[in-house]
Amino acid sequence: MTDTPPDPKSSQTDTLGFDEFIGILVAFTTVGAILFWSFSRKESGWDFNSLLLPNSSSVTSPSTLPKQTAPNAESRQQPSTSVEDKLPIVTPEPSANFAALPQQPAPSLPFTNKTIPLVIPEQKSTIPPPIAFTDVPGDFWARRFIDALSSRNIIKGYQDYTFRPNQPVTRAEFAAIVEQAFAKEVGKTKSTIAFKDLPTQFWANSAIDQAISTGFLKGYPNNVFRPQQRIPRVQVLVALTSGMNLNVPNSPTQILSFYGDAKVIPNYATKKIATATVNDLVVNYPNPKILNPNKEATRAEVAAMVYQALVRTGRLNVIESEYIVKAPN
Repeated sequence: MTDTPPDPKSSQTDTLGFDEFIGILVAFTTVGAILFWSFSRKESGWDFNSLLLPNSSSVTSPSTLPKQTAPNAESRQQPSTSVEDKLPIVTPEPSANFAALPQQPAPSLPFTNKTIPLVIPEQKSTIPPPIAFTDVPGDFWARRFIDALSSRNIIKGYQDYTFRPNQPVTRAEFAAIVEQAFAKEVGKTKSTIAFKDLPTQFWANSAIDQAISTGFLKGYPNNVFRPQQRIPRVQVLVALTSGMNLNVPNSPTQILSFYGDAKVIPNYATKKIATATVNDLVVNYPNPKILNPNKEATRAEVAAMVYQALVRTGRLNVIESEYIVKAPN
């Protein structure tokens, strides 16, 4: 039993035959050759068409066409000779997110199509347009006087765009108008009179102080001012001539004979009214010869007479009006 020969099948399985060794060697050699050839042709872009038609002249090989993209880093570094490559290329940053970035304003250029506001330097003589008061019609006798003073903020209207030209003026209101009209002329001073009827926080205290200290207005006995009293026309004219220090003319009685109601002029005011007359301060509506000295002065009348006083100082131009009294020669 020990002399039994080995199994033939077992011998063939364990031992590699010569023919099989040769086949495997040829296979590895072929695969190596193919791989070697492939790596040596990597610059041609794996041109398999040249393998299929190596001698064909009628088919254009892709390797002869302009290269669009390079498959590897080495080919991307090759300089391009195409026309497109000669043009400048702007490449954004890889991390830029254009959808998320806010739009930046374009830089300002010397000349643009934008509308540029016209800026006119302010001039000292520039006067704003007059306020169109709803209760002062265009043919109103004092319209031009009111327009001139309201545009200069000397006399104001009301919040409802009315002027109320026929409304009487109080002594406090007249003091405020005088302050606006003549503050630059006489300066601002402080009165030493403490009127009993002026509250500490009264709205016109500053104007009244200035009117008293500059001679435009006076108080009444017992240190009262009567700020709410409606000022008569005679007091308006006396105040203007006193504050402006106008000289009394000769023959005041002859001058006052122009007025048909001269007899009702208070004695203390005769010289002042004559002075106002020769200086063209008196404005009588509707009849220039009727002074109405004791009548309550309206806002329109005060505007006209204050305007005439400013003409006398040279600050305003003359307005022609038939109601301005011209002193007799």
